[in-house]
Amino acid sequence: MKGIVLAGGYGTRLHPITLGVSKHLLPVYDKPMIYYPLSVLMLAGITDIKIISSPDDLPLFQRLLRDGSQFGLSLSYAEQDKPRGLADAFRIGADHIGDDSVALVLGDNIFHGPGFSDLLQRSVVDIDGCVLFGYPVRDPERYGVGEVDARGRLVELVEKPAQPRSNLAITGLYLYDNEVVEIARDLQPSARGELEITDVNRVYLQRGKAELVSLGRGFVWLDTGTHDALTEASQYVQIMEHRQGVRVACLEEIAWRMGFIDQEACHRLGRQLAKSPYGQYVMEVTAAAGGPVAVTNWPAAVRRGRQ
Repeated sequence: MKGIVLAGGYGTRLHPITLGVSKHLLPVYDKPMIYYPLSVLMLAGITDIKIISSPDDLPLFQRLLRDGSQFGLSLSYAEQDKPRGLADAFRIGADHIGDDSVALVLGDNIFHGPGFSDLLQRSVVDIDGCVLFGYPVRDPERYGVGEVDARGRLVELVEKPAQPRSNLAITGLYLYDNEVVEIARDLQPSARGELEITDVNRVYLQRGKAELVSLGRGFVWLDTGTHDALTEASQYVQIMEHRQGVRVACLEEIAWRMGFIDQEACHRLGRQLAKSPYGQYVMEVTAAAGGPVAVTNWPAAVRRGRQ
């Protein structure tokens, strides 16, 4: 499976702080926002990832993440000269996807919860259609909502319903089989002139190939697109890290635990950041291991609250 992080747009809801920098490079507590969606794809076992952003911002992402090889990843980059809707990612990334399935994650979404890596790794296997992730919210009228029947099966997708019949908001993480490339290519722009992801998902729903996975109790999904949401996300990450003693979305540690890089390489990445608490943490977790750690230990660590 290939991965795409969509990190475009102008971040207008975060003006003026995004007038000079991409919102996806803003800090969420101790790391850039882009680390969080990247960690989602890594936890799913995906290593071939394309980052889509504006022409002005792409050099900044490349400076930060380079080609990804330090994390055992293969990162490539593509321009989106102006926002054209989420489904535009599949047109831009068609060559990257090739004949494979694809996971799309939005660059301003944060996911955290027990057993997340296990859930992702189960969900990406043998996809036939699309897999959406729903999260219960108290104000579903603000979101795209997945409506389910009495047996929990997805029956409708409604964008910002006036009278929602479900409280399951569709999050910014989507898994698709290869047909999404053709579906996006044939999609007609909405009245706003954008290629809507909900229209893509409805095609799968009409074909009977759309699945909704509910992210239940104990899980956290955060959209960091506003000032308040950005502050709340930073506070959440700070509290989790201080109380649990582990770092959320630490790419170096995830790369090591998932087997993308070895323990020595992970420790070396920590040394490069040794003057920061983040770098010190990376060195500490590798030194504390004392020897190679089996990849199979990582999902168990996730169940204990680590991401």
